[in-house]
Amino acid sequence: MSKNENTGKKHPAMIGVDIGGTGIKGGIVNLKNGKLVGERFRIPTPQPATPEAVSEVVAQIVDELCSREGAPDAKAPVGVTFPGIIQHGVCRLAANVDKSWIGVDINALLSERLDRPVEVINDADAAGLAEVRYGAGEDVDGTVLVITLGTGIGSAFIFDGKLVPNAELGHLELDGFDAESKASAVARERDGLSWEEYSVKLQRYFSHVEMLFSPELFIVGGGISKRADEYLPRLDLRTPIIPAKLKNEAGIVGAALQVAQHHKLVK
Repeated sequence: MSKNENTGKKHPAMIGVDIGGTGIKGGIVNLKNGKLVGERFRIPTPQPATPEAVSEVVAQIVDELCSREGAPDAKAPVGVTFPGIIQHGVCRLAANVDKSWIGVDINALLSERLDRPVEVINDADAAGLAEVRYGAGEDVDGTVLVITLGTGIGSAFIFDGKLVPNAELGHLELDGFDAESKASAVARERDGLSWEEYSVKLQRYFSHVEMLFSPELFIVGGGISKRADEYLPRLDLRTPIIPAKLKNEAGIVGAALQVAQHHKLVK
């Protein structure tokens, strides 16, 4: 039996890689249930995080995952997340990573390095796809906004299960400032805010987004979602707001789902 025969044609196993500012992690994803096959594999993000250095780390991660039982075929496409605006595989904005990425065709760069098709997606968009398919937003119709609180504020705009890509809601201007400069998880730490004080910032942000889009559901992701009980109960919104379920695996899962959908391996 080949490595991937046991996955079946309808729900293949795919590799997803999540590029972050401090770490690059990957895993083999069972697309039937959105769970990882085995442990994820992580390597610290190289500094400086240039395209060439990062592509080498991505290659190391994919090589490791391909050596495992249950891995997809050697030429199977790979999904990769990136913390920036991605349009047709090209990085258009990189607010919190090395500026040398701007204008780079990441799809082409990684496809050549890995010698297989690669599809790159914004990291928050990937997390959003994963949450509405397998997590907190499963079976929710209408507009679902997945907001990730971390170094900045990432966002995914999902309507009836379909992604509207590159909704950069962290860069909305509030009170003369970029919203993420005041309401991200890093901003809370930088400014030494208590959870009560931070909740005031989040209330201002989520109320504004709610007014603009009237979503059916807010899902809050990022590492700070582990402490959701410290701030979500303090928020007063019409819209239900709940923590993400997939936590740190959301990017990996969403990247694998995106590339599988692109190649019509799953619906």
